[in-house]
Amino acid sequence: MTGTAGFRTGRVRVPRPLRTRLPVFIGLTLVAVCAAMALATAYVQRAYLLGNLDDRVDDAAERSLGGARLHPEPADDLSFLRDGGHPTGMLAARLDADGDILTAEVVRRDAPPRALDDTQRTALAGVGTDGSMHTATVPGLGTYRITVARSESIRVLTGLPMDDVQDMISDLVVAEAVVAVAGLTVAGGLCAVVVRRQLRPLGRVAATAAEVSRAPLDRGEVTGLTRVPARDTDPASEAGQVGAALNRMIDHVESSLTAGRRTEERMRRFLADAGHELRTPLASIAGYAELMNRGTGRIEPLTAWRSVSAESARMTGLVEDLLLLARLDEGRPLHRTEVDVAALVAEAVREARAAGSGHDWRLELRPDATPSVLGDEARLHQVVANLLANARMHTPVGTRVVVVVETGGDRCVVRVRDDGPGIPPALVPTVFDRFTRADPSRARSTPHEGGSGLGLAVVAAIVAGHGGHIDVESDPGRTEFTVRLPLATTLPVARSPDAATAGQRV
Repeated sequence: MTGTAGFRTGRVRVPRPLRTRLPVFIGLTLVAVCAAMALATAYVQRAYLLGNLDDRVDDAAERSLGGARLHPEPADDLSFLRDGGHPTGMLAARLDADGDILTAEVVRRDAPPRALDDTQRTALAGVGTDGSMHTATVPGLGTYRITVARSESIRVLTGLPMDDVQDMISDLVVAEAVVAVAGLTVAGGLCAVVVRRQLRPLGRVAATAAEVSRAPLDRGEVTGLTRVPARDTDPASEAGQVGAALNRMIDHVESSLTAGRRTEERMRRFLADAGHELRTPLASIAGYAELMNRGTGRIEPLTAWRSVSAESARMTGLVEDLLLLARLDEGRPLHRTEVDVAALVAEAVREARAAGSGHDWRLELRPDATPSVLGDEARLHQVVANLLANARMHTPVGTRVVVVVETGGDRCVVRVRDDGPGIPPALVPTVFDRFTRADPSRARSTPHEGGSGLGLAVVAAIVAGHGGHIDVESDPGRTEFTVRLPLATTLPVARSPDAATAGQRV
């Protein structure tokens, strides 16, 4: 399969623009660098050679001026050129006071100097007499570097050919160009090989991303998503960092979709359980109402009304628990005042003793256990009451239930322990989930008394809303719930709630 993304079956390919433009960009950069180096080298070499030539021109001009001083008259005398020692190709001229050429000759090899013709003299006529260096092209002789030296009334023009310097500079430029082309060819080949090799991991990363994008994520099928190979996740390279980041992103996507699927399943199960719990009392109420409406005499009206009232209360309690859980899930603030935990627990134990006289209820307060917490007193009372009700409903008559209040560090600790049959190990991890049902081995104290499966879920939500934590340990013959809440001294002091705050109470 070949597409615009640059992938095909059996061989991963990097998108063509990156594979082609990157080597071209690097090649153009190398060309620019080589060109700049060549120009800089040629400029420096030319400056050096011209400086050397200018020094020789100055020396030749001083020597010619010295020879002219020996023969000041006539003014057009160039006999000093015949003294020997002058370089071949040097030209010299005598000038008058106005800078016009009186006579000019050029030194030849193994031959006397030759006079310049009118055309050649005209080419030298524009040379200034300010003593600086000038460049002039003399027909038939070539390009010269020329200067004028003077002493009193004597002015001598002297020039040396610069064709050798120009040839040397041209040869240097050609050599640099050849070396640069060869170097660029080799560097370009190596660059293409290295770039392609370095882009292979990126190609594999891109192939992994393309494969993941084709996965049916919209249908929740998120198991077994492809990951970037470990060899392509080396943090020492940029491609490895991209590969590692892609793997982390795939992990996040997979975990998010899995969590979403689990949440959806839990919601469906929650709605089914809630519907079942609500349907049971509604069915009972409807049945009793139908019997009362028919007036068949099968059931006494008072008994029917009591049953309807009991089922209505059960349904009301279920709805209230659901509303409480929904409000806690929304993070709505709890009413906070300083609560005496020991007194609150003692009251809850008294109520439990009255409701379940067949159990052995015990309260243990440690000598230093006078803890207070900042929280909603009614909700904290509900926590203890639910734990005691759970112990009463799921343990046989005669079970001992011990409630311990103590402090541990910066925490208030409340323990509810019983010596009943215990919680099945498979149920312990989900005991605080909503609509969790106890195993029949934890028999209820009365056959008609049952919970909705929300009691421990409400306990966990309230404790979490107070910044606390609850856990459970259970073995046959011993079950213990432990609630840990921050002490009031570890939290900011609560201000007296006003009417608006009281209206936000959960």
